[in-house]
Amino acid sequence: MPTALNYKGYKFFFFSNENDEPIHVHVEKAGGSAKFWVNPVDEVYSYGFTAKQRKEIMIIIKNNSATLISR
Repeated sequence: MPTALNYKGYKFFFFSNENDEPIHVHVEKAGGSAKFWVNPVDEVYSYGFTAKQRKEIMIIIKNNSATLISR
């Protein structure tokens, strides 16, 4: 599970064997776990994150989409 980005304690990573899905990242931080499509940014699922954290994650993904896609 390669890490694509570490930012504000969030770990953004992907699994190399999920080729049949649109570009996405998994996110973890302090017991929270989520999956987001990258382009366009959209939440697939989220467990343990508040609404404020989910919004923050979406902003981080939007601001770093080029980096996330190139990984």
